[in-house]
Amino acid sequence: MSLLVVGLSHRSAPVSVLERASLSADAQLKLLQDTVAAEPATEAAVLATCNRIELYADVDKFHAGVAELSTLLAQHSGVGLEELTPYLYVHYEDRAVHHLFSVACGLDSMVVGEGQILGQIKDSLARAQDLHTAGRLLNDLFQQALRVGKRAHSETGIDRAGQSLVTFGLEQLSAGADVQQWARGKKALVIGAGSMSSLAAATLARAGVAEIVVANRTFERAERLAQILSEGDDTDVLARAVPMDSVPVELTRADVAVSCTGATGIVLTADAVAAAVERRTGAPAAGFGDAPSGADAAVGVVQEAAETPGAGTDENCPLDLSSVPTGFSVMGEAAVAGMDAATLEQHGAWATGGAVADRTREAGRPGAEADAELIAALAATAASVGRIPERRRPEPVAEVTRPQPVLFLLDLAMPRDIDAAVHRLAGVRLVDIESLADASATGPNQRTPSAGPMAADVDMVRRIVADEVAAFGAAQRAAHITPTVVALRSMAADVMAGEIARLEGRLPGLDDKHRAEITQTVKRVVDKLLHAPTVRVKQLAAEPGGAGYADALRTLFDLDPETVASVSRAENSTEKNRGPA
Repeated sequence: MSLLVVGLSHRSAPVSVLERASLSADAQLKLLQDTVAAEPATEAAVLATCNRIELYADVDKFHAGVAELSTLLAQHSGVGLEELTPYLYVHYEDRAVHHLFSVACGLDSMVVGEGQILGQIKDSLARAQDLHTAGRLLNDLFQQALRVGKRAHSETGIDRAGQSLVTFGLEQLSAGADVQQWARGKKALVIGAGSMSSLAAATLARAGVAEIVVANRTFERAERLAQILSEGDDTDVLARAVPMDSVPVELTRADVAVSCTGATGIVLTADAVAAAVERRTGAPAAGFGDAPSGADAAVGVVQEAAETPGAGTDENCPLDLSSVPTGFSVMGEAAVAGMDAATLEQHGAWATGGAVADRTREAGRPGAEADAELIAALAATAASVGRIPERRRPEPVAEVTRPQPVLFLLDLAMPRDIDAAVHRLAGVRLVDIESLADASATGPNQRTPSAGPMAADVDMVRRIVADEVAAFGAAQRAAHITPTVVALRSMAADVMAGEIARLEGRLPGLDDKHRAEITQTVKRVVDKLLHAPTVRVKQLAAEPGGAGYADALRTLFDLDPETVASVSRAENSTEKNRGPA
């Protein structure tokens, strides 16, 4: 087994990178095809969810495989390899198996223990089977991962530790209130009719919303989901379907909207949301806590910048002044916090062009030399830690109470469906993947359990994963020797057939009854001689370090390597041509 996985997830990369690296359905298909066409890989599968992108492959060379899979991920995601590489993780052989089994059990999810990942793993396997990129190894691996995940949920209380991403999102929307009480009687709009949107609609229905409107680009899918919701035995929700162009109107009626589509662009703009709130309340949905922008930022944030003439004016500054927080000097070290080295050089050239140099000369310091030293020191810091550390803290700003929201938005899409600028609108609460990642990083779901039922459940799941990884490894090692055993038995059958033919030539008068009895006797002798060593060699091969027994068997019986390889190719071809499980 030479299993390799290269990927990135919410644990290794910021949501902004995950969002840009997300793969469309077409991109996933092309990635699979290009992976198996690449030299190091013979099988491939892609697991792409809202918070992870992973490429699994059976490779014959580790380093070449890592390089090729990383390059392919970068090419198909559209994020440059240099930018993507720091966020990638690599698992190989048993560690790769352990990783996928942990993912299947929900141990690696944003919300520990969530079960939706099992459906996503099943979809990933079906996609690879449809394209015939999954052979024996990945078929076995993904099917076993599904069994391990189901076992974890049935044998432990891991469901108590975690819920679906939808439930977690609704909890964040309700700001700690009981979701059932918060949702009761509300009108909901669900944008999209895929698996995540369907889960969101079902969760909202069980939570007690009064009405669900489903909007989708394919109206028939929206109708089908609305019908399923209406006919559900456990709810009495009123559900109906609308075309996508009805979303602006429906948004004015909705109390809560959930969006999860496969769109590559923004589905709900900030202007559309603001207009919906204004039509609903009769008052403009003004920005909340917005910083001044452009020249106002330069004047209003720090007076000294406005009083300085010359090359230091804001229109030539490479710094985005609209993002400068209150109390930060556009000339000081705090202003360049987070800059990369290239932007820092531009900022230095702008600053030394007039404003900073004038001030340092007034202070009796040689301006150009001091500026050069400062910029060089900051550049060295940027090169070593990747950004400029913040030195000057912003001045305290009086908190302004945010008005209660009248519209709740949950964006579960990756890349995002709802413009992030909606966060700044008064009267709206937006929860998206980024805010869910922040909440999970500090919330109880992601803390290492130290006591109580949750800790016991998580520990039990970890033991299940460890046991299943060991069992899978043993099965794969045992399976590795099967082609050699098949080739040995095939050679023995050929020897037996040759000897029977030779006997018939020497005894031409042998009748059918005696010929059959002799043939059966020779076959029993061959089977008995091969039974013990072949059974034993499979047992030995299943143990750690047992891979060498196949080589020993081939050497001892002088088996043709091509015969063994042809058996392996036949088995793998059968697995690749098998339909979805």
